[in-house]
Amino acid sequence: MKQQGAHPEDTEGTPDASSRPDTAREPGGAHRDVAHIDEVEGDEPLLPARVHRPSDLMRLVGGLLAVVVLLAIAAFAHGTTSGLEQDINKGTGQAPDLLIKIAGLASSIAILLVPVAFAIERLIKRDGLRIADGVLAAVLAHGVTLATDLWVARAAPDSIQDALTQPSPGDIHALTDPVHGYLAPVIAYMTAVGMSRRPRWRAVLWVVLLLDAFSMLVTGYTTPFSIILTVLIGWTVAYGTLYAVGSPNVRPTGRTLMAGLRTVGFRPVTASREEASDAAEGGDRGRRYFVTLEDGPPLDVTVVDREQQAQGFFYRAWRNLALRGFATRRSLQSLRQALEQEALLAYAAIAAGANAPKLIATSELGPDAVMLVYEHTGGRTLDSLDDEEITDELLRDTWHQVKALQSRRIAHRRLVGDAILVDRSGTVILTDLRGGEIAAGDLLLRMDVSQLLVTLGLRVGAERAVASALSVLGPDAVADCLPMLQPIALSRSTRATLRRLARERAEREREAVLEASRHSRPARANEEDDSGPLVLDKADKKAVRAEQRAEKRAIDEALDEAREEDLLSQIRQEVLRIRPQAPVEPARLERVRPRTLISLIAGAIGAYFLLTQLTHIEFGPLISNAEWGWVAAAVLFSALSYVAAAMALLGFVPERVPFPRTVAAQVAGSFVKIVAPAAVGGVALNTRFLQRAGVRPGLAVASVGASQLFGLGCHILMLLAFGYLTGTEKTPSLSPSRTVIGGLLTVAVLVLVVTSVPFLRKFVVTRVRSLFAGVVPRMLDVLQRPQKLVTGIGGMLLLTACFVMCLDASIRAFGDESTSVSLASVAVVFLAGNALGSAAPTPGGVGAVEATLTVGLIAVGLPKEVAAPAVLLFRLLTLWLPVLPGWLAFNHLTRKAAL
Repeated sequence: MKQQGAHPEDTEGTPDASSRPDTAREPGGAHRDVAHIDEVEGDEPLLPARVHRPSDLMRLVGGLLAVVVLLAIAAFAHGTTSGLEQDINKGTGQAPDLLIKIAGLASSIAILLVPVAFAIERLIKRDGLRIADGVLAAVLAHGVTLATDLWVARAAPDSIQDALTQPSPGDIHALTDPVHGYLAPVIAYMTAVGMSRRPRWRAVLWVVLLLDAFSMLVTGYTTPFSIILTVLIGWTVAYGTLYAVGSPNVRPTGRTLMAGLRTVGFRPVTASREEASDAAEGGDRGRRYFVTLEDGPPLDVTVVDREQQAQGFFYRAWRNLALRGFATRRSLQSLRQALEQEALLAYAAIAAGANAPKLIATSELGPDAVMLVYEHTGGRTLDSLDDEEITDELLRDTWHQVKALQSRRIAHRRLVGDAILVDRSGTVILTDLRGGEIAAGDLLLRMDVSQLLVTLGLRVGAERAVASALSVLGPDAVADCLPMLQPIALSRSTRATLRRLARERAEREREAVLEASRHSRPARANEEDDSGPLVLDKADKKAVRAEQRAEKRAIDEALDEAREEDLLSQIRQEVLRIRPQAPVEPARLERVRPRTLISLIAGAIGAYFLLTQLTHIEFGPLISNAEWGWVAAAVLFSALSYVAAAMALLGFVPERVPFPRTVAAQVAGSFVKIVAPAAVGGVALNTRFLQRAGVRPGLAVASVGASQLFGLGCHILMLLAFGYLTGTEKTPSLSPSRTVIGGLLTVAVLVLVVTSVPFLRKFVVTRVRSLFAGVVPRMLDVLQRPQKLVTGIGGMLLLTACFVMCLDASIRAFGDESTSVSLASVAVVFLAGNALGSAAPTPGGVGAVEATLTVGLIAVGLPKEVAAPAVLLFRLLTLWLPVLPGWLAFNHLTRKAAL
């Protein structure tokens, strides 16, 4: 007998549906006496005693936010808080004295008796773990109240102190407690022990709390904000404790399932746990059992509990926030809501004429779990079928089932391989309807079609998948789904599969390029090995250039042959053959992108930092005393930086590209980097510009990559060099030995980590090999023209010099001789700030660059009153003012087909 808590190696595997014996009968047909046998095969291994619920974490975060909001209101709305206290005191002052005394006496007694009575009730029911959780939460809440009282008394602003305290009625020279040291622990205790799930105890608690708050307010021993803060602290500490230590695991076992089946009229014999599928969206599909009965056909039972239902909470919450026009199911659902939703969809699917598991019973398994009982279907999932078993008839049958659902406006929402079941007769059954939706809109129905196209395409290819859909749904319905054919509209498991296939395609393309590069230069390599480096005359140089051109052609041809289209593109092409005018532009489904959210957060942090620095600066006298000659110099250096950027790019492009147009492209980059991260927008724009200028795509990417590679090397070398120079000048916090040694140690540690971790080592080796396959051959072309290399490296040095001089001129515009810093220190600060800005995900490094430059200038000895406006002027000249010229240049180059 397999009991709950057994280890996996001690349990039997789940039997296949086709090989499950009828264990309800003995040979000859006689029934066994199985009324009291609870045999559970393949039940869970040893379950954890405690689980960490996402709902507790969300309540903790909500409580912390509520405390912050309350303190902010107390700090900035002093008039409102004072008026509220006066109104409450005026209203409660009219209460009869007898009522006040009775309420105070009853609450003071009940506030101690209720927790004790509840603890006794829990101990009688052998639920001592909850009592321990409550005691721990009460102790922590008491500590938080003491810390809060100490902070309010010694460090809090006067407005917060006035909102939380008032003169004590017993001693006018003393103040009341900001937080009630006895009430917060009681609230934390009662919350942690789970009183919210017991309505009677919860009602008693709220009556006691209201009486206590009323008596304390009337007698003048507290304030309304103190009462609210006390409740929030107790509530927050309780949920923080529950999430930290975990809640007792109340997940029902297989034996509980057997007992639950008997309560709804079944006579189970055995229950075998089905193997869980890792591909479940959100991981909350429930545990599945194959149950044999004493009399009757077997059953399929799904058990859903609170812990399992909470899995995937954060993923669903993000999808609900990020996607527009539709959403996943509610992030937080009660068990009854989940039960009713799945039951409704099961009945609706069958009523629509689709093949779906037939629901025959539902029931609760205690307060923390529910079960759904289905007729046994048997069969195998689409993922488990062999390729030759997936026939065209099977594909068409799958589309017929989806068509039946869509005829009644039912969206499945998860048409992946493990949700499509094929029984022994070859009939397709759609399972896993839990996340579906009735009365669905056109958007959801079209998403179902696109999801199933990709699911089938992953197994049988785009051509067969599209052909089967066209034969059942028709060309119009299939063409309408093309705007939904994008990764964000697909299931999580499908997106993961597409990403894996994309990595495999990229690896094959890199291998093809490397192979072509190795086979295109054997003769010259042999000659150099035999006779050493060759001294080439003019004719030989022409021959070498011809070989290099042949090598590049071979690499491009190999890349074209190895390039494969992704599955989504293949599906689009198959549909467009039937409907050439079908819309292919992806629909805008994302409301908020992760990059946008990160940009907003980083920008807010940077803005907050700058505002805190600027609040103590008087800009009027500062601007009136500014040296406008240095401001003009800063403008000149900023404009010169675009010429230097054009030189740095063209130095790595052997082909002839117009210099003025290249300068205009760099000006256009000022507009692009506002709408895209600096490390991404500039690279994309320069690559596009070179392609439009006649450079082949592969060579354009290699040229921009070579420029970026040399720029990174120059940046690191200049940072180390200027770091050393700042130490020789005895600047306050930048020592040459610490800078150089720290940089070298950091590089050494990174090299050791990369070489010791197999995954990182493989990743770096793969990227370096692809780099040498593209960038290094391009550099060979540049080395044939020394003037190009000088132009490129000189442009990089000039670009850095322009920015450093612009920042130095900005400093001198607002400072004087007594506040000046060395040029080497300014260079170090700029190089560090520029590196952080390139790494930051915000457009143009907004927030990160300003904060880094300001802190760096203050660190090297510049007063805050000069550093902050100098950084603002520098960023105004190099980031914000060039936006309008950049937009004009971008539009001009676009009209001229140069971008």
